[in-house]
Amino acid sequence: MRGGIFVDLTTIIGLLVCFILVIGGIMAGGQGIAFVDFQSMLIVGGGTVGALVTSNPPEKLKGFMKVLKMAFTGGSPDTVSLVQTIVSFAEKARREGLLALEADAAELDNEFLRKSIQLVVDGTDPELVKGILDTEIGILESRHSSNKAFFDSMAELAPAFGMLGTLIGLITMLGNLQDPNALGPGMAVALVTTFYGSLIANGFAIPIAKKLASRSSQEVLSMELMVEGVLSIQAGENPRIVEEKLKVFLPPALRLALEEKAKAAKEGGA
Repeated sequence: MRGGIFVDLTTIIGLLVCFILVIGGIMAGGQGIAFVDFQSMLIVGGGTVGALVTSNPPEKLKGFMKVLKMAFTGGSPDTVSLVQTIVSFAEKARREGLLALEADAAELDNEFLRKSIQLVVDGTDPELVKGILDTEIGILESRHSSNKAFFDSMAELAPAFGMLGTLIGLITMLGNLQDPNALGPGMAVALVTTFYGSLIANGFAIPIAKKLASRSSQEVLSMELMVEGVLSIQAGENPRIVEEKLKVFLPPALRLALEEKAKAAKEGGA
């Protein structure tokens, strides 16, 4: 039911474009070395990591790489194929009854759809089916929101520690006004830490959080489509009506793709 698991080039290309152009802009000014400051790295990097470790439970920290991987891999749900599968189930249920779906449901790769069909086949009350599936969707959204919150926190903390580094640099400057040689390093810490914090937040944390939110939105939409389809099958609705109801979940381009597939299937079977 998915378009396949693959490397998401948009995430990689986007991050590369961001950092390459920012670094390129710095180097074009001929003062690239001025943006490299070890003290600033310690303040922003160490402070952000330490605060994230403090504010998150161990199990969430252990799953950090798995969550990050989700932003770089994975495909959008194949909603066109999903609609076709559900409509074919509706046609079979109308011809042979709901019990005829059990064998086909067992072969589905999509665990949520398999579970949904099995609930219907088992004769579960429609309201209970909807309640169970809606609860599962809600828990999925909560889990995804928690994963996204990690990067939201990073986006808040990095600039905050950048500002802290700015204060440290200013304090260093004010404490050494009598020594002109100390003003330069103090100013570097004051400005470069703000730069590091802003770059981490806007060049990495916020884009990753938004990508995770997009992934979650797509998955939830496909699950809601499945719930609508399964409940329609259980109600014994006409397959054509089921298809029209599910088309509502598709953008215009995918609706057209669905119609073209259906047309090709009819011509092939003619």
